[in-house]
Amino acid sequence: MTPETVELARLQFALTAGAHFVFVALTLGLATLVACLQLRATFSRRPVHAQMVRFWGQLYVINYAMGILTGLVMELQFGLAWSGLTHFAGNVFGSALAMETLVAFFIESTFLALWIFGWGRLNRWVHLAVIWVVTLTAYASAYWILVANGFMQNPVGAELDGDTLVLTDVAAVLSNDSTIGAFWHILAGALVTAGILVAGVSAYHLRRGTPHTELFGRSLRIGVYTALPALFVVVVSGGIQLSGLDDIQPMKVAAFSHDTARIGALELELAERLGPGEYAPPGLARAAALVMLMVFVLLFLLLGLNALLASSRWLIVRARAWHLLLMAMVPLPYVAMIAGWVFREMGRQPWVVYEMLTVSDAVSDIPDSAMRASLVTFTALFGVLIAVTGWLMVRHARSDPATVALGSTAPTAFAPADGTGAGRDERPDPSAAVLTFVGR
Repeated sequence: MTPETVELARLQFALTAGAHFVFVALTLGLATLVACLQLRATFSRRPVHAQMVRFWGQLYVINYAMGILTGLVMELQFGLAWSGLTHFAGNVFGSALAMETLVAFFIESTFLALWIFGWGRLNRWVHLAVIWVVTLTAYASAYWILVANGFMQNPVGAELDGDTLVLTDVAAVLSNDSTIGAFWHILAGALVTAGILVAGVSAYHLRRGTPHTELFGRSLRIGVYTALPALFVVVVSGGIQLSGLDDIQPMKVAAFSHDTARIGALELELAERLGPGEYAPPGLARAAALVMLMVFVLLFLLLGLNALLASSRWLIVRARAWHLLLMAMVPLPYVAMIAGWVFREMGRQPWVVYEMLTVSDAVSDIPDSAMRASLVTFTALFGVLIAVTGWLMVRHARSDPATVALGSTAPTAFAPADGTGAGRDERPDPSAAVLTFVGR
């Protein structure tokens, strides 16, 4: 195997996994917001709440569908290009990947289909339960992926048996610090991503003078007031992870702090213990971490300002310059999420399984020409998927809520097909604390 094959395999994985991660981030956040919106709509029975669920729910469905497609392609390239990894550590994290497949492709997708086609057919409480099952299984899917990734970052609960790893402690693998910390960090980041997207799309409609000012005014506030507290959780969970890295991956910490003396000492230590080699991660890891931190600071400043502005109903409808700012903010969470992912993955180089399996040993033994053809094929396929998804997302985001197809055939929103219970339920709404719209 040549160095070119290794670099091509790394680039292929970076492109496919990174592209898939973009969809996952929005899916996790939008699923949560849609489920909370439907909780509010189920209690209030107000048409505007039902319309909000349908509008943002269709955006979620589009993103989810493409997330599934990119996930399938990513798993295909993973099996083709990384046979060394599956041979060495498949006994440990293979079950986690199998659980993720079971959750994402069977439970989550089945209940999502029930939710999509159950409008006006299922009792409104059953329909509400269905979307919450979808949301919770999305969390479970993310957790199982991070179990596998966390093990590669911090291999615990396993021991060598010849040239493969054998699972010895299931609890240690499932409760790995690299898994739990990353789970909360990514979940909060997904809420930031979804919140800012919802606020940005709402700002677009309000700036154009939409007649649906109540729908998008409420949505704008929900987006801003979701993203700001979620960003606090992102920073806190990220700080906790960074503080624990010194024990797990000291080289990553040294590279992040640009401590050349410590990097040199750690390289000498690793050379004595594991043999000669280049054990310092590339400079891209530190650059990605700095980009992530700078975007976080920028988001804090902007979201703090947005939270103040969102307290005024007049500004929500009339502040056209602010609307432009919210629209321009939409890419920022994606930049931070991808930069954080690059730091997490590149910071452990040259290892795939930290201090146990190098990248060169994990790559499949295939010719350069085959890896090059594979890279071109997967890059083209992902390019098409991303372009199609972007077009569909923008097209729907710009559309009038009255034209949304999702749930349009339901006789009455969140009511059984026979129409019982139609009309607004005037009982107190205990979900008001979940989604508060100031000035209701």
